[in-house]
Amino acid sequence: MPKPMAQADLYSFIDACSLAVLASVSKAKEPQAALIGIAVTPDLEIVFDTVKSSRKYRNLISDANAALVIGWAGETTVQYEGRAEELTGAPLEQYKKTYFARWPDCREHERWPGIAYFVVRPKWIRYSDFNHNPPDIQEFTY
Repeated sequence: MPKPMAQADLYSFIDACSLAVLASVSKAKEPQAALIGIAVTPDLEIVFDTVKSSRKYRNLISDANAALVIGWAGETTVQYEGRAEELTGAPLEQYKKTYFARWPDCREHERWPGIAYFVVRPKWIRYSDFNHNPPDIQEFTY
């Protein structure tokens, strides 16, 4: 049986991944997915940017529930469910530090019309590593 994973190890796995698939739900209750560039905080919060004309922006403003799949190389993934919040004011400036540390070229996005930044805070995470027999599957609830 695998040893329990520490939050720092889960952070390290997510931090090593620069992309995720974000799933959100439209006002018509239709699922929609998008590939996004991510950054992660030590508290396992996911930070990303988007434009206000995107479907994901409209979806997350009307329904803050979000799901992500992070990592897909070598049969190791994180499934992540949480609540998204559009960032403004002082919190925005703090989270942008995390985001730009991961994506320094995205500072240019700040000049884009309608740019927005989100943080997703975890409610449930499942780490799955099928490279082992038996697989290492661990769940975390927040």
